[in-house]
Amino acid sequence: MAFDAGMLACTLSEIRRAATGARIEKVYQPERDEIVLLMRSFEGGRRLLINAGSNNPRIGFTSTQKENPQNPPMLCMLLRKYLQGAKLARIEMADFDRVAFLGFDTRDEMGFECRRYLIVELMGKYSNLLFADGDKKIITAMRTSDLSLDSARPLLPGMTYTLPPAQDKANPLHTDSEAFARIYDGFPTDRPCDKCIVSAFSGVAPVVAREIVFRATGHTDTPVKYCFREDIERELFAVTDTIKNDAFSPCLVLDGDKPVEYSFITLTQYGGCEIKAFESAGALLDGYFETRDNIQRVHQRASDILKLLTNAETRIKKKLELQRSELADCEKGSEYKKYGDLITANIYRLSRGDTSAVFDDYESMGEDGSLPQVRVELDSRLSPAANAQRYYKRYSKSKTARVELSRQIELGEAELEYVYTVFDALSRAETPTDLAEIRDELYRSGYASRMKSYSAHKSHAPVIMQFETADGMRVLCGKNNVQNEYITHKLAEKHDYWFHAKQTPGSHVVLVTEGREPTDADFTTAAEIAAHYSKAEGANIAVDYTLAKNVKKPSGAKPGFVIYHTNWTAYVTPDADRIAAMRKK
Repeated sequence: MAFDAGMLACTLSEIRRAATGARIEKVYQPERDEIVLLMRSFEGGRRLLINAGSNNPRIGFTSTQKENPQNPPMLCMLLRKYLQGAKLARIEMADFDRVAFLGFDTRDEMGFECRRYLIVELMGKYSNLLFADGDKKIITAMRTSDLSLDSARPLLPGMTYTLPPAQDKANPLHTDSEAFARIYDGFPTDRPCDKCIVSAFSGVAPVVAREIVFRATGHTDTPVKYCFREDIERELFAVTDTIKNDAFSPCLVLDGDKPVEYSFITLTQYGGCEIKAFESAGALLDGYFETRDNIQRVHQRASDILKLLTNAETRIKKKLELQRSELADCEKGSEYKKYGDLITANIYRLSRGDTSAVFDDYESMGEDGSLPQVRVELDSRLSPAANAQRYYKRYSKSKTARVELSRQIELGEAELEYVYTVFDALSRAETPTDLAEIRDELYRSGYASRMKSYSAHKSHAPVIMQFETADGMRVLCGKNNVQNEYITHKLAEKHDYWFHAKQTPGSHVVLVTEGREPTDADFTTAAEIAAHYSKAEGANIAVDYTLAKNVKKPSGAKPGFVIYHTNWTAYVTPDADRIAAMRKK
């Protein structure tokens, strides 16, 4: 985990400089394991995020605004009661461990001045957030543990907070050359030096240990026997001096657009990757965790939708495979008619009890006048006329089945295409409201019997994405089929322009003209947004666009399905960063 004690020192240094004396205006809890403090000082408002989850624990300023639940959890309500209006007075770190103390000056129930603490433990799956009084007595905790679960360090209201048990590791900030030499001499010579550093010094993440070894030897996995103690000592002390002097240089490692790693020092070990420097630790953490958090939240909250859609996809594909196989069998219908005709033409030669007969096939006469012969199987229990009728009935059934199977296959393919559009919408879901809209859409689209313990809710106006072009024109974009229908059939005026990626699931996009004539750049921007929020990938993506008045929804069609006959097609290559910069909501 990259959020080690050094990264915590970096974020606390930033908080100390910018928010000491700031007043808490609001307290939010957008996630079960996440608290956001809206703080205001002479420098303006800031949002301090504290994530005590097991996946991405961290603390730092954030510019990301998340949707909050309508009914705040109990922890959030308690923090609002005691911290709203309090001033951040003290920020400290527990002996280079991943534990931070945020001290707030406030007033108690009697109106007397007092101090209360938020204690943040950022230790992977053992992460926690505790609220304590001035004597460090626990008032409440995000996760409590009683004597039966943790006899070494119980965390219960009313008990005095104690630090996690100390590890048998040295504090690198308090290590001098003599102490380092003794520690280094105890390293196993065949073991990689970076692993020895992690096991010997507290608060050092593997990525920082690898960076120390890389700077000293040119490789990240160099064994101890090939390292010079003086070089390792120099680079380790360079890192500790960075922490002591608050000379942090936050950076993010990018493999293309994908964030790979981050740290409070400049990382040089990743050859071939882009190293992006940040002026603040908060911006760095936003850049690394924003997309990752969103993906994890969607997977956690949308597990029921994913299961429903996956089962529906499997069911429809299996059904289509069987129907296509039956349709192929229907191609034998013409043969059944021919067998009936042959039996009728040669009925004078047949008698009850025959099991088969061989006839000359006049329909397939060769150019040289040769007649191929056809063997026809007969039911010995039936008369020749009844056998002919049996084949005519098979022919009639195959004609009816061909029509019905073709219709059913068309319906199945349409339903499968609809399922793929919901999959695509699920990949763009950003808030619990987006997921609720998708659930409601599935419920109203005929999947109610497969959605246990769900009932339709009163629908509200969807919260859609909005963008602004360089020329100041608004662009509306839907994130799911409910929002697509809303902007296409409710918000769009007849002279607005409608965009959609060609022949692939994606968002409906509307360029709002408001009586003005869009420029070529406006059209290109709207087309790029439609291409970006679709399943299409790569360069030169085809995007259809037309006037909104030309877009119609067929009667009885699934949500989000439209037809249009008059359109133009643009080919664009979307730029994700530029599109994100244009987004207003």
